[in-house]
Amino acid sequence: MSQSLTRALEILRLLGEGPATLDELADELGVHKTTVLRLLRPLTDARFAYHDEAHRYHLGSRVFDLAARASEQRGIREVAAPHLQAFNREYGRTTHLAAREGDAVVYIDKLESRDLIRMYSRIGMEANLNSSAVGKVILAALPDAELRPLVAGIDFAWRTPNTIVDPGVYLHEIETVREQDWAADREENEPSINCIAAPVREASGAVVAAVSVSVPDIVLPFDRLLDLLEPLRATCAAISAEYGYRPR
Repeated sequence: MSQSLTRALEILRLLGEGPATLDELADELGVHKTTVLRLLRPLTDARFAYHDEAHRYHLGSRVFDLAARASEQRGIREVAAPHLQAFNREYGRTTHLAAREGDAVVYIDKLESRDLIRMYSRIGMEANLNSSAVGKVILAALPDAELRPLVAGIDFAWRTPNTIVDPGVYLHEIETVREQDWAADREENEPSINCIAAPVREASGAVVAAVSVSVPDIVLPFDRLLDLLEPLRATCAAISAEYGYRPR
């Protein structure tokens, strides 16, 4: 690989960590700033980088376009699979991956627990939007203009005594999910089954899926299930990172 190409790629890597001035980039690369400027010109012309009014360089729109295309070429189920398997192996609990399909949220992967108790969910099955943790996570990511019409069409049917059946209460729950960036199902979808879920994001930051862990209350009560929240969120962060997401 040529030295110029190596340095240009290093510039993009540095900009991926945050905006930088010409002097800062030169210092990081250990070269004169005229060398960095010569490398930046074709990058900015091709929209791989751009220069703001404060004389800082940023990643350009072409980088995000490529990241999105790369994500499209690797489906989220494929990207998530090794991370879900590692999580499931370590904790031994039922693990789901769900994604939105139109107005529905569908389970696209499921790993069974080591417990003898089996849940009725299956790959390809729609998750109940008003009572599942994955449904709450995915709907919470929608703008209100899209969320409210969708909520108006939800079948707020009772499934357990804890099921949310009031649209107003549900919207309040969605606000809580937005604030904490994870959702819970406390025996709302299935009797005696607790569940927590967290979002998976693509390069743009949009939520493209949710991962959940579900456990019978007799095996693990809700307060102990919460011990798995941080490992679950770490798993989702690892999937998101591999799918192109970089927190700003």
